Order: sequence, then C-alpha cells, then structure tokens
Amino acid sequence: MKTNEFLGLLQDHRDKALLFEYRPGQYVGTNYHITEIKNITVDSVDCGTGTDFWKETIIQLWESPLEIGKTEYMVSGKALGILKKVDRIKPMTQDAEIRFEYGNESFHTTQMHVAGASLAKNALVFHLTSQKTDCKAKETCGVPVTETANGNLKTTVNSCGPNSDCC
Repeated sequence: MKTNEFLGLLQDHRDKALLFEYRPGQYVGTNYHITEIKNITVDSVDCGTGTDFWKETIIQLWESPLEIGKTEYMVSGKALGILKKVDRIKPMTQDAEIRFEYGNESFHTTQMHVAGASLAKNALVFHLTSQKTDCKAKETCGVPVTETANGNLKTTVNSCGPNSDCC
C-alpha cells in the first residue's frame, strides 16, 4: 500500500477506531502511540550486482506501559492529524510504500507491509504482514526456481558459489 492510499483511507474513515492486526486475530494494543515516522530512501546493490532505488514511509507503533488497560483505540482522524503535522515538517513521499514497525514482549520487532484493509463495526483495520527475505538476482546467480503445484515459486538449489556471478 502506498502512503497516499493509507492517508486516503484515514481521511475517508476519520471517525473510526484505527486498528493494526499484526498476526491473524492479534492486534496492536489500545494503548499504542505513533512514535516515529521515517522517510526512508533505499539505494541498494544485490548479490548479483544489480542496483535498485526506492522510498518508503515507515510508521512506528509503540504500546505505552503507562496506558495498559486503556479501552479505546486511537481514531483515524487523530492519526491523520499526526501524519499531516509530520508531513509539514518532513514531507512524506506520497507514492512511497508504507510499512509499520512494531514489536512487543511476545512479538519480535519488525517492519511489516500492509496486506489489506477492512472495515469492522466502527473500526478501520489494517492487516499487516512480514515478508521473507529473497534473492533478487536468482537468474544472475544461477539459482534455479521452480513453480509448485499451487503456483508459488520455490528455490530448489542455492548455486551461489565462488565461480558464479554473485558477489
């Protein structure tokens, strides 16, 4: 999901509670705060010497230990106000991918992508997901990829060796 799409959903549902599902059926607590917004520029080189460049917006969510037991979630309008204020100070790239950084005592801190959004009762719910790491240079590095019966791609052998074109 792009930053502008996320902001548009907040705008369209300003009065709804804002929830983040980080595992199926598990939500960031009602005591969460938006503690940091990061405008990230990624300028990378992969193991096959391919270069890439993109921007991301990362929103950090933190559960305040001082507000355990809080019963109501932040509403979308309040989150939108926070993000607009940040955008005036450090403009966000509107077409950048948006991710959420979150962790708690039972869930390791990670940056998650938005898998989708839904409306539930009086809430706007963002469904977050982690992505596995992957080799972007499979062809260059000679890493064979096959398609499984369900249509997923599977790496069959790791061919990155001393004589390959990998780093």
